[in-house]
Amino acid sequence: MAFPDIQSFMRLLEDRGELVRVSVPVDRELEITEIADRLVKSGGPAVLFEHVKGSPFPLVIGLMGTRERTALALGVRDLDDLAAKVRHLIDLKGSGGLGGLLGNVGKLRDAMNLPPRRVRSGPAQEVVWTGDEVDLGKLPILKCWPLDGGPFVTLPLVITRDPETGERNMGMYRMQVMGRNVTGMHWQRHKTGTKHLEKAKRLGQRLEVAVAIGGDPALIYAATAPLPPIPGLDEFALAGYLRGERYPVTKGLTVDLDVPANAEFVLEGYVDPQEDWAMEGPFGDHTGFYTLPDLYPRFHVTAVTMRRNPVYPATIVGRPPMEDAYLIEASERLFLPAAQLILPEVVDYHMPPAGVAHNLVVVSIKKTYPGQAYKVANGLFGLGQMMFAKVIVVVDEGVPVNDFGAVWREVTARAEPGRDTLTTRGPTDVLDHSSRGWGYGGKLIIDATRKLPEEVGSAASSREDQGQEREEATFTPHLSGDLPTFGGVLAQRQTPDGYWYVALHKTRPGQARALAEVFAAHPAARGVRHLLIGDEQTDVGNVQDVWWTILNNIDPERDVRQVGNLLAWDGARKLPEEGFVREWPPKIEMTPEVVRRVDALWHMYGLTETSR
Repeated sequence: MAFPDIQSFMRLLEDRGELVRVSVPVDRELEITEIADRLVKSGGPAVLFEHVKGSPFPLVIGLMGTRERTALALGVRDLDDLAAKVRHLIDLKGSGGLGGLLGNVGKLRDAMNLPPRRVRSGPAQEVVWTGDEVDLGKLPILKCWPLDGGPFVTLPLVITRDPETGERNMGMYRMQVMGRNVTGMHWQRHKTGTKHLEKAKRLGQRLEVAVAIGGDPALIYAATAPLPPIPGLDEFALAGYLRGERYPVTKGLTVDLDVPANAEFVLEGYVDPQEDWAMEGPFGDHTGFYTLPDLYPRFHVTAVTMRRNPVYPATIVGRPPMEDAYLIEASERLFLPAAQLILPEVVDYHMPPAGVAHNLVVVSIKKTYPGQAYKVANGLFGLGQMMFAKVIVVVDEGVPVNDFGAVWREVTARAEPGRDTLTTRGPTDVLDHSSRGWGYGGKLIIDATRKLPEEVGSAASSREDQGQEREEATFTPHLSGDLPTFGGVLAQRQTPDGYWYVALHKTRPGQARALAEVFAAHPAARGVRHLLIGDEQTDVGNVQDVWWTILNNIDPERDVRQVGNLLAWDGARKLPEEGFVREWPPKIEMTPEVVRRVDALWHMYGLTETSR
């Protein structure tokens, strides 16, 4: 189903009871974030805030805040249907005579929906601001979290063109408002926008930029998708394929770029590669931690175009689960068939919310030979943005990769620390605050598949053992009622599946390492395989919070090591005395004052108590 624009999708959600209107005035600074955060974490509805203080425009948030709404937005009944849709497209028949050729006709018709369709104009250009009329302060741009450096545009569709090849790109890069007509442009080193800017600098020219806000849900998703660098395949093409019809675009009024004709707003302007970069941030990011200030290019807005009655769409990111988890899952489903073309033994994969996309990837495989888990993991490290993965856990087919508990039970049952764990190095997300270097750090592979004789040190080969039942040595986890004490430990508990969670208030270098040595030598270690040392804010009673903290706070090469029979994960804060020279960022937390205010006003918003 193709939605003409985002407002048509909103009307459908409202008819289904999945969008509610808040008519009382709300503050764009923190208040909307606190409301939206509660709603997405409780599976609540999208919200249209009709009166945002200081802006004449309404704001909508949470449009894809559940798995079901994301599927609806992308025109499928379930996100798993995306994989089937792509598999159908790429499985072209190459033989079978006329019948085989005719079998491709429907698929070729689908492919014809890829190129965008040029229109003379569109609703996105019904109202135009230029010159002194341009004032980004009139838009209801959110300040999301207390320590943010300012208001940020959080759902921008940033459009650029390669100055040499003419290839178009659309990406979603946050934009901090720095003045009436200036924002930051968060182009990280691996992003296509950065490559376009570097080329413009070599050519001695400005880089034209258009930023669409809105469009329709398929286009918003497409801007987040990790598309492979295939000539002619861009985000407009992906949106056209998902919506089943070519995407309508029109020329910008002051830039020579195609913009979505059905957008709510379009910001037109340029980035000057000769200009000094500006300090951007902090920003409460999708990791659940603040990204610290850094230098990024400035985007100068020369014109703003919009509909006559536009709605400003926004999202927030922060501690998982958040709305971006469902966009990530959509990308998983969409690109699974492509991964299987390269790694055919892959059955499924999943990036759990606790891993905030790149920190944890679980992959199930059809295993037939020794070492296959490492072959698959290393293959994934070489696939596009999967290069940023920090921990890859490989399990057998039949293990549900999206069942968090089942995966970690399989790890304790099948993966012996040291024997079945392997560290390596590679690129990391530049938002990773714990890596050994900026954008570079350690990675961990855990082989939690059934073991063949060669993998357990047997002299026999699997060829000789074919047809014979082999019993692998089993590990039986059990809880200890006598846990040791150690300075700085605020809370600890062991789990029935072989994990030991610790919250540590770290005050001195080497404290976590010393803790691991003491705990590994204690009799309580006999029934566990993994010791997870978190920071002082870690809730040891919440498995998701434990893993979210651990995965954010480790460089596997430095912080994950075998101690006795345990695999110790040091997720405590790193100190300068330990050789960590970068600043350690705080976790995102809302101010108590805003929390109390939203509590007091909840009945006025007209939202249900179950979402509170």
